[in-house]
Amino acid sequence: MKKRKTRAASLVLALAMTTGLLAGCSQSSGGSSDTGEQRDDIIIATANETPSLSPTEHNAVAGSYMNLLTYNTLFRTGMDLEPEPDLVESYENVSETQWNFTIKQGVKFHDGTEMTVEDVKASLEWAKTFPEVSLYNNDIVSVDIVDDTTVQITTDGPDAMLLNNLCHHGNAIVPKALIDAGHDFNTEPIGTGPYQFVEWNRGDSIVFEAFEDYFKGAPAIKKMTWKVIPEGSSRTIALEAGEVDFVVEVEGMDADRLKENPDMELIQYEATSELWLMMNNEKPQFQNQNVRHAINSAINKEDLVTVAYNGLATPAISQCPMNFAGATEENADVYDVAKAQEYLEQSGVDPSTITFSIISSDDQKKRAAEVIQANLKEIGIEVTIESMDLATYLSSTAEGDYEASIGGYNSSNLLNYVVGVFHSESINASNKTRLNDPEVDALIDQASVTLDEEERVAILEQLCLRLNEICSQAPLCQTMDMRAFNAKLGGVEVSDSGTLYFENCYWEE
Repeated sequence: MKKRKTRAASLVLALAMTTGLLAGCSQSSGGSSDTGEQRDDIIIATANETPSLSPTEHNAVAGSYMNLLTYNTLFRTGMDLEPEPDLVESYENVSETQWNFTIKQGVKFHDGTEMTVEDVKASLEWAKTFPEVSLYNNDIVSVDIVDDTTVQITTDGPDAMLLNNLCHHGNAIVPKALIDAGHDFNTEPIGTGPYQFVEWNRGDSIVFEAFEDYFKGAPAIKKMTWKVIPEGSSRTIALEAGEVDFVVEVEGMDADRLKENPDMELIQYEATSELWLMMNNEKPQFQNQNVRHAINSAINKEDLVTVAYNGLATPAISQCPMNFAGATEENADVYDVAKAQEYLEQSGVDPSTITFSIISSDDQKKRAAEVIQANLKEIGIEVTIESMDLATYLSSTAEGDYEASIGGYNSSNLLNYVVGVFHSESINASNKTRLNDPEVDALIDQASVTLDEEERVAILEQLCLRLNEICSQAPLCQTMDMRAFNAKLGGVEVSDSGTLYFENCYWEE
C-alpha cells in the first residue's frame, strides 16, 4: 500500500522518555543549532526499550531497531519488502538446495578488523544455537567456504524463504574471533553497521555514534540518542517542544493535532502487522475451539479501533494480514453477539467459569483491552487487565507464562509471518498462542518448499482458511502506523513493514 505523507509532530523508530528528562537538550530550530551551526545529532523517542542489543537473543521489533544500527546481514529488506544484497556482492542459486554468495571486500567491523568468509560461516552457525532466532536459520544445513570471497549455503530442501531469512537480524555477521572468545554482544554490540554503540542507560536511553569506516559511507548524523518514553502523549509533547526529533510510535489520539503543525512531518502507512488478542491455547480457558470463537465474535473491533487508535486502523477479521497475497477472510468470525452466545452454548462451558487476565504493554493496547473487557462482560465472561513492560511481556508470553495478551507480529511476507506466528517450531518464541496443529504445520512446510509463487499463494490461502477455522487468537486490527519527525530531517523513508535506515537521514539547511 502506498504510504501517505502529511505534516505532523511525531517520528518513526524513536525512544520514549518522560517529558522533563531532556530539558536543556532541545534543538527546536531543526537543521541548525542555536549557534547557527549545522546539526549532526538526533534524539529519537520510542515507547519500548529493547530487550537486548545482541542480534541473536531476541525477536522483538524494539530490538530490531537497534540491530539495524550496529549490524549488517548478507541481505536486507528493501523498501519494496523484497530482499536485496547487503554484505553480498553477488550470488547464484546453484541447485534447489545450494546457494553461492560472494561477499563484499573491504568491509570493516567496529573493532577495526576486516570481514572475511570465516566470519560469515561462524556467524550463521553461531546464530543457529539461539532459540530466539532459530526460526530464521533452521533451514540451513551447512555453511561451507568455497574460496576467500565465497561461501556456499546448503538448505534441507528447496527453500522459498532463504533470502528473506538472511535479512533477519538473527543472521547478522559478527567477528568470528569474538564469537570464539565468548564476547557478550548485548553489552558491547560489535558489527559492521553504520553506528557504533556508546552507552546504555537502562530504562532511559541508548547512545550511538556514527561509524566513520562504514562500508557504504559514514552517516551524516554523527550522534544518535534513543530515549525510552512509554507514555504516548509524553512522546508527542517532547516532539512539539523540540526535546526529541523523531517519534517511532505516534499516539493515535495526537495525530490530528500533529498534522496541523507546519514544523513536523507525519508518515502514515498500513502496516503488514496485525494486532490480536492472543489466547494461550494450553490454558484450560482456551482449549475449547468454540470458546475461542465465542470470544472472537463478541469483540466489537470497530469500537476497538475508535477507542484505542482514534480510527487510525482497519478492523481485522482474518488470522492473516489482508495486504499479503494468500490471506482470506473466509471462515473468519465477524462481530455478532448472538453468534458468540451460540458458540458458548455449543462449547458446553459455563461462561461464568471463563476468567482470565489480559496483558497490555502500552497505552493503546490497554485501551484495546478495556474494550474487550466490556464486550466479553456482555456474554458473561469476566476478565482483568494487567499492565506490563515490554521485556517482561515478551518473556512471559514466549514462555507460555500467561493467559491472554494484546500483541502483534511484523513481517515483510506472509510465509515468514505464518511460520513465526503459527508453526509449532515457533513455540517458546513467536508462536505465543502455542498452537500445535499438524495440518497447519504441514501446509506451512509445503509452502516453504514451493518455489513457484502462484502455487505457494494457493497453499497459503488454504492455510489461512484452516487458521480462521481454528481461531487460535482473536484478530483485532491492522494498524495505520505513523512516524513523526522534525520537518527539517531529510532522507526519511519507511517501508510498510516499518523498516527505516537511519544512516540515510540528514539535516537540511
